[in-house]
Amino acid sequence: MAELDAPGCDVWVVVPGYNEQAWIGSTVDSLAEQEGVELTVLVVDNASTDDTAGAVRAAAERHPSLDVRVLREEEKGTGAASDTGFRFAIAHGARIVLRTDADCVADPDWASTMVAAVDGRGLDLVAGNLRQRTDDGMGTRVGPVLVPVVLALIRFIGRVRPNNNDNPAYRTKFVVTPGANLAIRAQTYLESGGFPRTAIEDAHEDKAIVNAVRLVSDKVGFEPRSMVRFSNRRVKRLGLMRVLRWYFNHGGGGAEVDVR
Repeated sequence: MAELDAPGCDVWVVVPGYNEQAWIGSTVDSLAEQEGVELTVLVVDNASTDDTAGAVRAAAERHPSLDVRVLREEEKGTGAASDTGFRFAIAHGARIVLRTDADCVADPDWASTMVAAVDGRGLDLVAGNLRQRTDDGMGTRVGPVLVPVVLALIRFIGRVRPNNNDNPAYRTKFVVTPGANLAIRAQTYLESGGFPRTAIEDAHEDKAIVNAVRLVSDKVGFEPRSMVRFSNRRVKRLGLMRVLRWYFNHGGGGAEVDVR
């Protein structure tokens, strides 16, 4: 593993994680397979009580050519962990910062496609696409058909929902931007104020970062070719309808939302 405070690449991937010992290795493995772009990977260990950091180190040993680092954040919350990671990355040379989750795997062209959306399309914030994982034993048979339909519905409702566009200061329409698959220009992150330092029970940080960026930029877009594959574990725990209610109406999915 690289020294934590050493200068990194100009493209970083931040992965917040809490008690992800069983999952984070496959995430790092997928980041080691990225094509066409050099990356620095920063896992933000969000006060884990298991050996998440050790699993990251083991994955880094499997991929000595990948710049992998671990940073500890004691303040609970994916918003807080993400903000710590993004600001650390930017302070150490990041020009573009990507984010994914610690139970996700990225397609080999994920990072290069996201970078191209920033550099080629001129976007300041990029929302990527999602599909269900098939390698973790939690996928469903209907997932390959159902997930694209559900996500398209979520994106449509998110874009036209009145309370997502009720601030006249917003410079562009709302774009659903999953924390498991996003990229942001470093300068835009700083200008917008970044992720709120909150727990998932208190605020939907994915929505908050979009709204913050829309106050300073109209260059927010969706890149359908940029694919990250997510674990189905939240749906297994809560059920599909409760998860959908959570995403459509923060807190509507029930009390137990922090399934990590």
